[in-house]
Amino acid sequence: MVRMTDRRKERLLPTLDLLLAAVGALGVVIVALSARMTRWPVSEPLIALAGGVVLGPAVLGVLDVPDILAEPSTLHSGAEILLAVSVMGVALRYPFSAIREHWRRLALLLVVVLPAMALVSTGLAMWALGIPFALALLFGTAICPTDPVLASAAVTGDAAEEDLPEHDRQLLSLESGANDGLALPLVLVALAVATPLTAGQAATEALWQIGAALVVGAVGGVAAAKALHVSERHHDTEKGAMLMYTLLLAILVLGVSGLIEANGVFASFVAGLAFNLASSGGERKTEVEIDEAVNQFAVLPFFLALGAMIPWEQWGQLSWGAVWLTAGVLLLRRPPLLFAVMKPLGLKVRGAAYLGWFGPVGVAAVFYLTEEASRAGADPVLLGAGTLVVVASTVAHGITAAPGRALFRAAAEREQKTTSSSFPSSS
Repeated sequence: MVRMTDRRKERLLPTLDLLLAAVGALGVVIVALSARMTRWPVSEPLIALAGGVVLGPAVLGVLDVPDILAEPSTLHSGAEILLAVSVMGVALRYPFSAIREHWRRLALLLVVVLPAMALVSTGLAMWALGIPFALALLFGTAICPTDPVLASAAVTGDAAEEDLPEHDRQLLSLESGANDGLALPLVLVALAVATPLTAGQAATEALWQIGAALVVGAVGGVAAAKALHVSERHHDTEKGAMLMYTLLLAILVLGVSGLIEANGVFASFVAGLAFNLASSGGERKTEVEIDEAVNQFAVLPFFLALGAMIPWEQWGQLSWGAVWLTAGVLLLRRPPLLFAVMKPLGLKVRGAAYLGWFGPVGVAAVFYLTEEASRAGADPVLLGAGTLVVVASTVAHGITAAPGRALFRAAAEREQKTTSSSFPSSS
C-alpha cells in the first residue's frame, strides 16, 4: 500500500507542476495580448482547451492524466468551484436595480426555455444516437443550462459593452448565472427515470438543495455585506484584502452548502445577489473588478485539464450520429426557442439571434455530466457525447464571439441609418 501511494505521488507531482507551469505560461500570454484578443476569434477557454489537447496524452503526452471516463470526479470538483466563482461574478456584475428589472424575462427563460432546451436535446440524442429515453434524458438535462463561464466571454469587456445593448448583456449574464443551479431539479428527474431514485426522493432532494441554497446564500451574502460595511466604516480593512472578499465568500458558501448537501453553485449566485443588494455601490464596483479578473483566468486550469482528459477513444467509437447530435444541439437546442419568445423577452431579431446562438454548453454541463456519472455510473456514450458537445461549443462560441459582436454592431448601424433616412430632418 505504501509503495502504491509513493508511485501515485511520483506520478502526480510532476503532472501538477507541469499543469501549473502551463497555466502560468498561458496566463502571461493572455495578459500580454488581452487588448487585442477582444477582437480576435479566440477566447481564454478555447486557448486553454487547445493547450490541454497539445500537452495531453493525445499529442505530446506531457500531462499524464486519465481521460474523463476513468476519473470523472476530478473535473467535477473543479467545475463546481469554477461555477461558484463565476456565478458570484455574474450576480455582482450589474446594480441590483437593473437585475430587478429583468425578473419577468428571467422567469420565462428559467421556467419555459430551460426545460424546453432539455427536451430538445433529449429528442436529438434519441434520434441521432438511437439510445434509450432514460439515457437521452440524462444527456439532455446535463447540457441544458447556459454556461456562465463561456457566456462571459461574449458579454463582458470593453468591446462587448461597445457593440451590444446593455439589456441583452444583462439578460444573458443573469440567465447563465441562475440556470446552473436551477437545472438541478431537471437532472434529478432524469436520475429518477434512469436509476432506482424514486420520484418522491428526487422531489425531496430538489426542494432541500434549492431551498437550503437560498437560505445559505441569502444569509451569507447579507452578513458579508454588513460586515464589510462596518469594517470599512471603522477603516479596519485594507484595500488589498477587500479585493478578494467575494471570492472568499463564494468559497465559504460553497463549503457550507457541501456540508449540508445543498446546491453550492446556486447558493453562490444567491449570495452574490444578496451581497449586491445589501452593499453600497462602491463596494459592489470594487468587488466586480476582482471578480471579472478571477473569472478571466480561473478558467485556464479547468479547460487545460479538460483538453488533456478528452476521451478520444470513446469519441472514435461513437457513430456519425454523434456529429449530427453535436450540430443539432448547437443549432436547435436554443436558437429556435429564443426566436419563439423574443417578443415577451423584449428582443429584436438580431438580439434573439445573438442570445440564441450564445447560449453555450460548457462547465455547467461537465458538472452535471460527472454528477450523473457518480450516481448512475460512468456511461461511455453519455460522457463521450456530452464532452464532444462541450468541446464543440467551446470552439464554436470561442471563434464566433468577436465576429458575432461585429455583425450585431453592423446590423444595428444599418437599422439606425434606415431609420434616419425614413425620417429626414426638416430644414
